Amino acid sequence: MSVLIGVGIATTITAIYLGRKGWKALHKAAGITPGVLEYHDYNAPLSLSKVSWQELKLNKKHLQGLPDHQLRQLQRIDKKVTSYQAYQKKQQDQERTSAVTEQQFVLNKMLHTRLPEILASHYNLASHYNLAIVNSNVSNSTTQQTSREKKAEASELLQQVLSNIEERLDRLLEQMETQHLQELRVMKNYIDSHDS
Repeated sequence: MSVLIGVGIATTITAIYLGRKGWKALHKAAGITPGVLEYHDYNAPLSLSKVSWQELKLNKKHLQGLPDHQLRQLQRIDKKVTSYQAYQKKQQDQERTSAVTEQQFVLNKMLHTRLPEILASHYNLASHYNLAIVNSNVSNSTTQQTSREKKAEASELLQQVLSNIEERLDRLLEQMETQHLQELRVMKNYIDSHDS
């Protein structure tokens, strides 16, 4: 009886050992480390050092002091621009380039010229506001109040610009989807008309 118990224990230990070795080998083959879990809190504030841009060319210095929701909106805009650029590239690869519409031209100008200029202006105003607060004394509360109002207005204007750009991108992406759907309908109708 003790021999059977000993064999059972040895078999169990061997099965556990080989199972663990196999589990680790499977993870190693997949390129992941067992037990190491990397959690990304998507609600945590963004760090400028970790923010990267795929299409937009923005000066990171000009992004300092932006609230988290505006940084996230800029990232959304960048992702949408990347999708749109990928669509344009596919069109070129298929030799189906179309003329640039006024809407596309204006959006391109806003993204690559005006947006960096607006962010630079906002940064300069915010820097000036911070400098005015440091240099002014407590008795000069009128100057501080005026500076705060200007900073609040600048932040609101920047938010309006970002929302405008994102809405324009959404409309262009919607037009792309509609155009593809229309092309599929035309092809289906053509095939259906030649079935009989």
